[in-house]
Amino acid sequence: MVDKPKAAIAWLGACGGCDEAIVDLNEVLLKVAEAVDLVFWPVALDFKYAQIEELPDASLAFSLITGCVRNSEHQDLAKLLRRKSEVVLAFGSCACFGGTPGLANFTTKEDIFNWVYRDGPAVDNPHGLFPQIETVVSEGTLTLPEFFDHVYTLNQIIPVDYYLPGCPPPPDLITNAINAIISGDLPPKGSALAPRRALCETCVRNKTKPYRLEISKVKRIHEVEADPDLCFLGQGIICLGPATRGGCGETCIKTNIPCRGCFGPVPGVVDGGAKFLSALASLIKVEIDEDPKEVIATIVDPAGYFYRFTQPASILGSRQA
Repeated sequence: MVDKPKAAIAWLGACGGCDEAIVDLNEVLLKVAEAVDLVFWPVALDFKYAQIEELPDASLAFSLITGCVRNSEHQDLAKLLRRKSEVVLAFGSCACFGGTPGLANFTTKEDIFNWVYRDGPAVDNPHGLFPQIETVVSEGTLTLPEFFDHVYTLNQIIPVDYYLPGCPPPPDLITNAINAIISGDLPPKGSALAPRRALCETCVRNKTKPYRLEISKVKRIHEVEADPDLCFLGQGIICLGPATRGGCGETCIKTNIPCRGCFGPVPGVVDGGAKFLSALASLIKVEIDEDPKEVIATIVDPAGYFYRFTQPASILGSRQA
């Protein structure tokens, strides 16, 4: 009997939604189990790092790695799986772009620790204790991973072969990606296993976009009753669809929520936030004697709008560990 190819699934700095999306494949998981020997998936099965360390290098056919890299344990596991795997897939927005945890790059590690362990309104820490990498107790030395001062994308830590964006990726793209990896029917390395078109091109609301789109005031989705059939931008509501890769299935838009960019920038664009900001600036409508700053001031938290999922991968936050 021929041994099945071995595979691993790992969860780094993320919410766990990507692992849940894999679980939600339901019966497709049975087909995956028939095709590969899953030797590592801590969220679902009891595997240890030592079991992966004992494997020969490049003995895993592929690893699906979810989550950003925020601490030394994430980094060590990512490097271990890279060494043991022929193919590494960055799975989900956090692995591909840093995800929502990447917004922490706008502040410092010290400020985060002060808020979480000292200043937060629900904190009860009378002795002012903070996590330490090493703590000596009577039984021995306790250790914690080092918390980095920056949130990193997976490819800022290890070479990545393929990318599957989404928060989380939808079932059809997950299934297609796994089938492509198992069969070896893959595009050139570095490719995203997702459509190459912008979300706007497949959005059903695109046909309602005004011929001359102008925005005189930016509205927030929770402050208005958005028309569920009309283009969000046409209603003055920020929607990142023009600068975001399609393939999500328009899940948010179908529930009357504008795109926030979880699929990252369209192919050929490094910084999706800057690209959209440039496009938005051309849409702002002001009269000759009016100050455009008044319209711009209606954009609350521009970093949160334009870099919600992509700050570490952007020109604002790109660093190598």
